[in-house]
Amino acid sequence: MIRRFSTFTSRAGCALALLLFFSITASAEQQQPSLASVHYRLTIERPASHLFGVSIEVELGEGTPAEYLDFQMPKWSPGRYSVFDFAMNVQEVQAAAGICRPKERCDMAARAVTRLDDQTWRVNLMGSKSLTLTYKVFGNDLSGTFSQLDERHATFNGGSVFMYIVGHKPDPVKLSIDAPRAWRIINGASAAGADQHEFSFPNYDIMIDTPTEISSDWTIAEFKLDGRTYRVVVHSLGDEGGKRPQLVRDLEKIVRAETRMWGAPEFDTYTFLFHFANDQHSSDGMEHLVSTDIIEPGTLADPSTYEDTLEAAAHEFFHVWNVKRLRPLELGPWDFTRPVATRGLWVAEGITEYYGELMLRRARLWTDEQALKRFGDIINAIENSQGSSLMSAEESSIVAPFMDGAEHVQRTNLSNTSVSYYYKGEVIAIVLDLLLRGRTKGRISLDDVMRRAYEELYLKSPNATYYLRGRGYTSEDFERVTSEAARADMSDFFKRYVRGVEVLPYDEALRSVGLRLVREPSRNPTVGVNTDFDEPQAMKIRSVREHWPAEEAGLEQGDIILAVGNRTVTRDTFVPTITGYKPDDRVTLTIKRNRSTIKKTITLGQPSYTYRIEELKDATPEMRALRAAWLNG
Repeated sequence: MIRRFSTFTSRAGCALALLLFFSITASAEQQQPSLASVHYRLTIERPASHLFGVSIEVELGEGTPAEYLDFQMPKWSPGRYSVFDFAMNVQEVQAAAGICRPKERCDMAARAVTRLDDQTWRVNLMGSKSLTLTYKVFGNDLSGTFSQLDERHATFNGGSVFMYIVGHKPDPVKLSIDAPRAWRIINGASAAGADQHEFSFPNYDIMIDTPTEISSDWTIAEFKLDGRTYRVVVHSLGDEGGKRPQLVRDLEKIVRAETRMWGAPEFDTYTFLFHFANDQHSSDGMEHLVSTDIIEPGTLADPSTYEDTLEAAAHEFFHVWNVKRLRPLELGPWDFTRPVATRGLWVAEGITEYYGELMLRRARLWTDEQALKRFGDIINAIENSQGSSLMSAEESSIVAPFMDGAEHVQRTNLSNTSVSYYYKGEVIAIVLDLLLRGRTKGRISLDDVMRRAYEELYLKSPNATYYLRGRGYTSEDFERVTSEAARADMSDFFKRYVRGVEVLPYDEALRSVGLRLVREPSRNPTVGVNTDFDEPQAMKIRSVREHWPAEEAGLEQGDIILAVGNRTVTRDTFVPTITGYKPDDRVTLTIKRNRSTIKKTITLGQPSYTYRIEELKDATPEMRALRAAWLNG
């Protein structure tokens, strides 16, 4: 339906519209006033409503007079780069002169609140020297990206709950939490042994980098290493199977392995926040300065969930250095009014993905065989991805807002044209690490590159912003540091494999440690479709690969394959059914498309190739020694 608007406008209406336009434009040039204090208060009164109550108490400082203050809700939050427009869950925004604390009876003059755009609210001060803004936020997603409030608990990611005052993100802030009786509060800023309700932060960016769990049934355990305390907080909605002590022991092994590479971390206390959701809808992992928030869909007692938990923890803890402190230029402080655009996510996330898996080996939680199988699987995924030959690691980083958990109303062809910066970055890291080790006979590795970058760009660089010490890096910075650490010009490597899409030199890299990449045909004829995993049973097509048999046969996104030949199929039985045929066989598929049932004849394609890593039969003792140094650290 097209909404039609009247073309008639009175002259008086035009004049008023112009007056309002110029008034807002002029006031937008207001010099930012100084603020004496900013105090956030979070209240939880009706958990079943899923509504967080938020108030922001602002006291203006002496000096520049102000006509208004603008409050803005982030469009996205650090660690998840899709635009989620958190403002869509904000409601009942009100303002009043003076400071009115929750549950107090206040007789304060209301102040007009005008919504300027999708994320910004303006409050006219009318001479007030203090102001209280209040609003509610709906949250019912157990996620490191979003927030959840229900009758069992509250957990929040600050970016999805708290507005900031435009122009004042660098200002110090306080946070008070009013929780239901018997609910306890824990986050990375909580003091040891205290149910803390009051927190102070140097700026807004640090405050929202502090995920918080509030409930009556979380548990906590600790271990100490090199004078630092590590807290393991578990909020479990299912069977733990007695595995919590083992989880703590294994986390300590991971922390030991990663601090052995990096050196002492820059904190006194670090908090692992684990949620075992016991459902299939909640899954996430998010890095923070002194904590991580990890949500697993299964239970701690489940072996596969336990393995996923360790992998997530190894990845997120590595972010303590790589991305939270050693960071791309655009990742702190952040501009929350527009999607992030950085070329460095292949470093921030891809190299972290590599080390998260390598650290499981160095922590003795994986064997050599497990690590090499995983690296082979990642190479296999990249080399069988059409997008890998079209999209570079840097471009993949730039288009993260399209891919990092983003939902698309329109159908896209991204599955054929894009590649994950996690996996592309990981295979680059594997090859780069082994090339450096091989060419320098083990004197230099990617470990050295990362430590050098951390020291130069974070520890020793002058503070570039209010956010943290040091400065963010550019892609050129990372290339330069790599070349300096290697004592060789690495520009050709970056040109061909980071900014370009050439196939990485796997043979040279793997041979240096006595390994090789085996490429062999798979056993199955090819079809060329990807499954829509949102459909639990139906064989629904999420995407069709270009130039593959399915496209030639006329299959489309959204088609549901009902039968292969005369055999009814589901998502689980489709592949076993196809393997009963040979390449070049012509097979009739019964398809449901929209409300019609049609038949398509497909000519099955030749087998695709799979890749795996295996040991060279003629590996020398020197090669094996380099491999041991690589895997053992």
